[in-house]
Formats: sequence, structure tokens, C-alpha cells
Amino acid sequence: MTRRTSALIARLRDIRFVRYVLASVGALAVDVGTFLALLAVGVAAAPASAVGYSLGILAHWLMSSRAVFQDSVATGGMARTRQKALFVISALVGLGLTTAIVGIADLSGIDPRLAKLFAIAVSFTATWLIRAKIVFRASVPAAKEV
Repeated sequence: MTRRTSALIARLRDIRFVRYVLASVGALAVDVGTFLALLAVGVAAAPASAVGYSLGILAHWLMSSRAVFQDSVATGGMARTRQKALFVISALVGLGLTTAIVGIADLSGIDPRLAKLFAIAVSFTATWLIRAKIVFRASVPAAKEV
């Protein structure tokens, strides 16, 4: 591979990461907005965090599959089903991390909003790595629509 091609691939990866960050900000708005609204109406911190994160998962799939990894999204059949399943698995990893961090912090007397901030960073890192390396990896051929 030439130096120029390597530089182009590196640049495209950087752009993809920026788009992923922007999609994550959108999903985070859904997540945190729901979390804070549920806390305000008296829902316990861990379930409020889980519900918010779950709605954020849906928002993230929509944005990731259309604006971040659109060139490696399978468009149908088993390949698409597999990608969706892997995406949900990655989201469940993030959900588990988020719920555990917020729940443990809340039980420890730490403000759940501060715990949520820490959980966001941990979950973001874990899901980015899973999605970039497994769910939407370049070796998964994108199916062509008929």
C-alpha cells in the first residue's frame, strides 16, 4: 500500500470517528434526557439509566447505520440480521456497564448524575471498539439493494 493510500485511509477513519462522536452525542441526548426526566418523576437511578440507555440504543442504530458506517451496512437478509444482532450485543455491553456503574455509585452514596458521566465515557469507549472492530468491520461486505 502506498503512503498516499495509507494517509487517505487514516483520514477516512478519522472522519468516521467524528461522525460516530456526533451520532453518540445525539443518542446521548436521548439517553440523558430520558434519564433526567425519569429521575425527576421519582424513578430509581439504575432503572432510569437503563431506560434512557435503551432509547439511546435505538437512536444510535438509526444514526450509525445511516451516517457513520453506511458503507459497511448490510442491506438485507442474514447479513443485516447478524449486524443488527451484533449491534444490540454491543449496546447491551454498554447498557450493562452503564447500569452497573450508576447503580454501584448510587448505592455508595455518589450522585448518580456524576456516575452517569463516568459511565458515558466507559460505555462510549467500549461500544466504539466493538462496533468499529466487529459490527461494522470492513470485511463484512455490504449487500447491494436490488
